[in-house]
Amino acid sequence: MKVALVTALLLANVGLVQAANLENGKSLVEKANCASCHGAGLNAPILPVYPKIAGQYPDYLYYALLAYQVGNANKEFGRNNAIMGSQVKLYGDSDLRDMAAYIASLPGNFVIKK
Repeated sequence: MKVALVTALLLANVGLVQAANLENGKSLVEKANCASCHGAGLNAPILPVYPKIAGQYPDYLYYALLAYQVGNANKEFGRNNAIMGSQVKLYGDSDLRDMAAYIASLPGNFVIKK
């Protein structure tokens, strides 16, 4: 019984434990010039159609970046945006995770309404 429980817990967490490199993420975000659209601190978009991304959940950011990378190749998962698609196409999985972790670490000003 204990072996089955431990095995189930380990398998449930496979792939979830991956340390992100915030310095690499910061370097990649600066290199990609994300602030040119998402604004100062990635929290002040230059146009209302661009989202505030600072302080978002890292998992959300990672899967959003991955979906832009997939694009039209998967109609159910991919996101189609020419700018974002071209921005993320050159990055590997660990780079996307690092970028997402760095962006999530930035202070955001989201407001949760009750």
